[in-house]
Amino acid sequence: MSTDVTPTLRAGDRDREAAAALLGQALAQGYLDLAEYEKRVATVFDAYTTPDLRRLTADLPLAELRRHDPRRAAARRAAARRSVHIHLAGYLTMVVVVLTVWLAVGLSADAWYFWPIWPILGAGIGVLAHALPIRYAFPPCRT
Repeated sequence: MSTDVTPTLRAGDRDREAAAALLGQALAQGYLDLAEYEKRVATVFDAYTTPDLRRLTADLPLAELRRHDPRRAAARRAAARRSVHIHLAGYLTMVVVVLTVWLAVGLSADAWYFWPIWPILGAGIGVLAHALPIRYAFPPCRT
């Protein structure tokens, strides 16, 4: 006689915190009301095994919760804005270098044609083409 017993893993603090965070996302997105959330969170921190934790989140649409996580959206917004700031810093560095070369050539060769306008304009168009879609894709948060 063969009995198929699957071992149950004990739940650790990290597992409990992940389940509680998932329940918090479900509350924030309206899948749970406050009373049910409080009841489930209390049960999460009393759970001993991972199947106990899975039962508490089994009826929630996990993929939908992760896709619309406000923290994930905030992190994407911050990364996009940081990329524009890095691009702008590189652009401003290039402007300083080009203007310094122009000034050195102008002083040494007495040639004052303002050629830096072309790289400044070209790279400026690139910065705008990067910054404007980011600005409209991730509008500032209004609290």
